[in-house]
Amino acid sequence: MNTTMTLCDNTLMVLKNFAGINNSILVKKGSKLRTMSVAKNILAEADITEDFPREFGIYDLNQFLNGLSLHQDPNLDFSEDTYLTIREGKRRVKYFYADPQVIVSPPEKEISLPTKDVCFQLESITLEKLLKAAAVYQLPDLSAVGEAGVVKLVVRDKKNDTSNEFAIVVGETDKQFTFNFKVENIKIIPGAYNVVISSKLLAEFTNERMNLTYFIALEPDSTFGWQQ
Repeated sequence: MNTTMTLCDNTLMVLKNFAGINNSILVKKGSKLRTMSVAKNILAEADITEDFPREFGIYDLNQFLNGLSLHQDPNLDFSEDTYLTIREGKRRVKYFYADPQVIVSPPEKEISLPTKDVCFQLESITLEKLLKAAAVYQLPDLSAVGEAGVVKLVVRDKKNDTSNEFAIVVGETDKQFTFNFKVENIKIIPGAYNVVISSKLLAEFTNERMNLTYFIALEPDSTFGWQQ
């Protein structure tokens, strides 16, 4: 069994993104990375090219990644039970694993949407503009709204009737709904996504170019029905 490897840029990008969801991670043996936020409202999973030889926990993922960036081309050695060795040339770093018990990690069984009620494509530029507008206008809410035959994504402050709003039409629908997310929960790698929303308050964002999926909880004040 090969116990040494280097991590490609794609895997490092995924780990960096996952650190924004939960700064601790339990990496399982194999070639799938999964994480879940401490509040358990975001779950993410990615297939990667590397094949990890063992399960191991990292308590501070940002620190670990920053440590790797001190090297040009670090080699990771997983042959020891309690720590991994980061090697490059004459340099060695001993990085001790975290106790899996202290890490909030996803449930073992695969997650799937209980129902598939609304689907649309989210273009990369649309996602970028929505998140930029939310930052510029300091708007906390992102809503997928179905009305008058269209699906639109709206960033707004739903508690404020005079809030600025920024909206983009992303599809068509014969249903009427308002699915609310917190903007702070849209912690996804930039790109194009296929989005499927369940009226059971869960949404699935699947990246169109990478084997990368996010499950993000909706806010409980979301509504769903048919047009009259």
